[in-house]
Amino acid sequence: MEKKSIFQTLNDINVNGHTEVKDTGRVRLTYLSWAWAWAEVKKNYPDATYTVYENANGWNYHTDGRTCWVKTGVTIKGMEHIEYLPVMDNRNNSIPADEVTSTDVNKAIQRSLTKAAARHGLGLYIYAGEDLPETESVQVAEKIERAELDKAKAEINAANSRNELTVVWNKYAPLKTNQEFIKAVTERSKNIAS
Repeated sequence: MEKKSIFQTLNDINVNGHTEVKDTGRVRLTYLSWAWAWAEVKKNYPDATYTVYENANGWNYHTDGRTCWVKTGVTIKGMEHIEYLPVMDNRNNSIPADEVTSTDVNKAIQRSLTKAAARHGLGLYIYAGEDLPETESVQVAEKIERAELDKAKAEINAANSRNELTVVWNKYAPLKTNQEFIKAVTERSKNIAS
């Protein structure tokens, strides 16, 4: 019987029950629990190690003075896969260097280690959409926003009171900067008796 490679072994593990979905307002992203991912790596490869690379000053993150990133590696049976990951806020935007906290860096390190483990095969498929060319990512985000906008507009038109309209307004908070959304709320508000 042929022995499976590290990649095949880890890639065959179903991670679906151990993911979290995060809505950034523009796109929905799926994350694998870092603690579960590392436990799975260690169950299959007890000698696996990880490295958090420090900069020349001994910091566990790197910076160009504008933004920050982390560099991590996961080594299994002598093969290391390295991952670089920006230090990001809860909307997946880079945090300016002067606003980065130790908590932000810690979260980036854990996510980076999970992605380094994915390079070995564990949960790699959940990152498949992440590497779309930017134009495709924008198109996907626009489709998601259009669907959300259409749903919001249906609820706006169904609102029979200002209170119901306020509930819809608050429910779709990420759309509050969308001109079409604002116009629909404003027009419906005019048609509802106080």
